[in-house]
Amino acid sequence: MQIQLNGDPRAFEAEPTISELIASLGLTGRRIAVEVNEEIVPRSQHDETRLADGDRVEIVHAIGGG
Repeated sequence: MQIQLNGDPRAFEAEPTISELIASLGLTGRRIAVEVNEEIVPRSQHDETRLADGDRVEIVHAIGGG
């Protein structure tokens, strides 16, 4: 299965959850926002939301500043 991750193709053997994707990218515990097919997915739904072939995923890092 293949998704678009921040505009780049990414292949997976199975359909990962958003949490599994985040872990595979080393982003667990970071302040990020995840959008799947132009819809924000709340952090509370990351464990239960499975990605499907062709999904467009955007992950944005929160950056603090002042």
